Amino acid sequence: MKDITIGLFNDSYMPIMDGVTITVRNYAYWLNKTLGPTYVVTPYVPFHTDEESFPVIRFLSIPTIVRPPYRLGLPELDVKLQLRLKKRDFSIIHAHSPFGAGLTALKTAREKGIPIVATFHSKYRDDIRRIMPIDSIVNDQVKRIVEFYYSVDHVWVPQESVAATLREYGYKGPYDVVENGIDLKPNANIGPFRERGSRQLDMSDDAIVGLYVGQHVLEKNLEFLVRSLPAVMQAVPRFRMVFVGQGYAKQRLQELAHELGIGDRIAFHPVVHDRELIKAIYARGDLFLFPSLYDNAPLVVREAAAFRTPAVLLKGATAAEVIRDGENGFLADENLDSFSQRVIGILKDTRSRELAGYGAQRTLCRTWEDVVREVRDRYLAILSRWAI
Repeated sequence: MKDITIGLFNDSYMPIMDGVTITVRNYAYWLNKTLGPTYVVTPYVPFHTDEESFPVIRFLSIPTIVRPPYRLGLPELDVKLQLRLKKRDFSIIHAHSPFGAGLTALKTAREKGIPIVATFHSKYRDDIRRIMPIDSIVNDQVKRIVEFYYSVDHVWVPQESVAATLREYGYKGPYDVVENGIDLKPNANIGPFRERGSRQLDMSDDAIVGLYVGQHVLEKNLEFLVRSLPAVMQAVPRFRMVFVGQGYAKQRLQELAHELGIGDRIAFHPVVHDRELIKAIYARGDLFLFPSLYDNAPLVVREAAAFRTPAVLLKGATAAEVIRDGENGFLADENLDSFSQRVIGILKDTRSRELAGYGAQRTLCRTWEDVVREVRDRYLAILSRWAI
């Protein structure tokens, strides 16, 4: 069989870290290794040099005012990009965004007469509403997103509950569920990782650590999380909270913590690109606090699970589909008092927390190698039908 050449298009990539970036990076790494030459096509980021084992094609971009460090890609204005894509002999294209990169992916696929897959990853309506809180504009943009997914050949979602969001937006077409994976191998002996995490976070051995890893944006309900913490800290004196990441709301969250009188018990750690270091931080967490209603299928919950750190999510959240309360994580109400009391109860019940950690590690940790093996088979099936 001749090599299959794949193009993965997304509107953000390294050094900007989020779940979609990690997804695209692992797709590219394993597809390049097992199927054929794989290219990531994504916006240019100043002062960043790509050092991947696969090629990354960058296109013109400008900084965003409303959501740094993300960039606004302008592929349609990049003449050099158009020439490079014209010369590239892609076999199949996979869009991971419905915006500039996705539209360029669609245009390229149609010009070359090849199939295009698109994964629906995020609750884009929430992003648009924060930038432009005018209903007519939001509805128009959501309509354009739906039109994009109708325009591609195959629509994928990372878990069944995510399809409900896509249906809510107005898409009624077919879709396939293709799960996400993790690149952090579950480890039976987390002791050495936990020790390194204590040193990195400057935590005493007896501290009980709550952990959040991800973008510091208000869409993820982080103000709610910070406001829930004073009650937890009063009930559990050894409790400390660690936020890892970056985002436009970071300073606001720090200021809120000081207003609430808990600033000295919350650590805000910079984003971590070192995957060995993030293992240690996950291992040092005793409970992963993730009250987001925005996220669809967050990788961080699965990554924390690899180091037996169970997560607390909100009942009814799309992200909570994979959680069985008390077995591989915990569910709480979106109410400050009840959320705080739920966290307090979990923190005081060490045995239940440990059992949920083992359950999370056992049930939530599918590797990217395994996921991309499925992706590879799906691509080949699509290409075999396309050739008929």
